[in-house]
Amino acid sequence: MKETTTSINVELSGRSYNILIAVGLLKKCASKIPRVLSPHCRKIVVVSNKKVFALYGDILCQNLKTLGYQPLHFLIGDGERYKTLATAEKLFTFLIEQRLERRDALIALGGGVVGDLTGFVAATYLRGINYIQIPTSLLAQIDAAIGGKTAVNHKKGKNLIGAFHQPKLVIIDPNVLITLPKRELVAAIYEAIKYGVIADEKLFYLLEKEKNNILARNIDLLTEIIISCCKVKASVVSRDEHESGERQILNFGHTVGHALETVTNYKLFKHGEAVGYGMIAATLIANNLSLISSQQTEKIIKLINNYGRLPSTKKIVVETLLEVMQQDKKSLAGQLIFVLPEQIGRVIIGQTVPINVIHQVLQTL
Repeated sequence: MKETTTSINVELSGRSYNILIAVGLLKKCASKIPRVLSPHCRKIVVVSNKKVFALYGDILCQNLKTLGYQPLHFLIGDGERYKTLATAEKLFTFLIEQRLERRDALIALGGGVVGDLTGFVAATYLRGINYIQIPTSLLAQIDAAIGGKTAVNHKKGKNLIGAFHQPKLVIIDPNVLITLPKRELVAAIYEAIKYGVIADEKLFYLLEKEKNNILARNIDLLTEIIISCCKVKASVVSRDEHESGERQILNFGHTVGHALETVTNYKLFKHGEAVGYGMIAATLIANNLSLISSQQTEKIIKLINNYGRLPSTKKIVVETLLEVMQQDKKSLAGQLIFVLPEQIGRVIIGQTVPINVIHQVLQTL
């Protein structure tokens, strides 16, 4: 197992921060916190859910106490359907009642839902306070906790209400993945496959070769995957914080993926599963447009399918899916924009796709 701490810098002018990755880091991470917060910070609210807080909340809060902070906690429901303005309002009320000041801070202890909601509230409470990400799911560790995208969902679409607000620090302990349910682990692997397709051919073939050991939760392999994904995302975000260009590559699989989550009210799919379908759709579209070879198309789809059976989409109406996709924030002048693969390790952004091609691919899926 890796015992040394890997530090990856997200380089943003005046707002740079580190991603710290190490096995066992959660137990000693509190010592890293005073370095990034105001010396006048007194109260820290740990936002989590019941399952995660029961596993890791006490040790974090006890460590914060030893550093002289007053730790408080606020628990939300588990799942995308709780990532709403209603939940955010409850957290706002809690912060106001606890008299949190601008120099105080929040910590997101949990998966992507906890991280997105905490970041959104941190971005807007008192016009912005500091927050730290301690992601406890593989999906959050490799993606959601990094990059400063914060948001809540709306019934008309996912992540439509949000802000860019960078964390002060991201703390990642691969050891917490031992308690992660298998479905959550597999769903996150689909997102790791995304990183392989968009920018890291070596990672793609690692995921292909080591499937059994990865599913067996080999910590060395999981740590390597986390580091590889974080390096890609940190590099992309450093060059394009607000998604005006290159950062759009991170949306590979998300045009269809977000629509699938929306039309099923965030109840049928884990985020990574929806992205899995979205990547298959985008790859088939790219093949249809002769942007990627049939051989590479087959390799991408095969790797996604090899990690497990995706939930059934039989009851989903293609026309409804298309309607939701056209409301997505990634659409432009009513046209659907896709990130499409050219080969494993390279994609193109800003590609408009004819509706008839999209319809045909969705019908196939």
